[in-house]
Amino acid sequence: MNRDITAKDRLFQVVGTCFGLGYSPILPGTCGALVAVAQYLLIVWLLPTTSEHVVWSGQTLALAVALLFWTAVTIGLAPWAEEFFGKKDSGIFVTDEVVGTLLTLLLFRVPEHPFLTLLWAFPLTRIIDIVKIPPAKRLEKLPAGWGVVADDLLGSVYTAALLHLLCHLWPRLFGIA
Repeated sequence: MNRDITAKDRLFQVVGTCFGLGYSPILPGTCGALVAVAQYLLIVWLLPTTSEHVVWSGQTLALAVALLFWTAVTIGLAPWAEEFFGKKDSGIFVTDEVVGTLLTLLLFRVPEHPFLTLLWAFPLTRIIDIVKIPPAKRLEKLPAGWGVVADDLLGSVYTAALLHLLCHLWPRLFGIA
C-alpha cells in the first residue's frame, strides 16, 4: 500500500481486524472469531431462553441481527481490505470468521448449556472453515465481499448440520439427558 492512511482507514482497520485480533501471529481467524463468542455470551446472558422457545426467542433475533451486521460489514469492507492489505481475503481481515461463528450459533444451540454449545460449536466451526469442504473453496471466487463471506457461511451450515447429528446421536455430550 503506497498511500497515506486516513482516519477512515484506521476505523476500517480496527473493525476489519476485529479490534486487532486479526493481527495475532497464530490463528488470526480463530482469534477474530472470539468477537462472535463474546457477542454470543452477552446475548445469552441478557436474553435467556429455554429449549421450547429457542426458535422464536430474543436470542435468535439478537444473533440474527448480529449476523446480518457482521455480514454487511464484511461485504462492505472487503474491497477496502483487499486494497489496504494488498491481498484478496487477507488473513488479517477476519470479520468473515465472526460471521461464520455467529451463523453456527444461530443454527445450533443447546439453550440450557451455552458453554457446552460453545465448546462444540466454536472449534468445529473453525476446523470446518479451515478445511474448506467443497464447494467452499470455489465460493471464495465470488466477486468482492461475497467471496470472502460465502465460504464461511457454507462452512457454518455444514458445522450446524454435523452438530445436530452429533447431538442426536450422543445427547449426553451436549448436556442433554
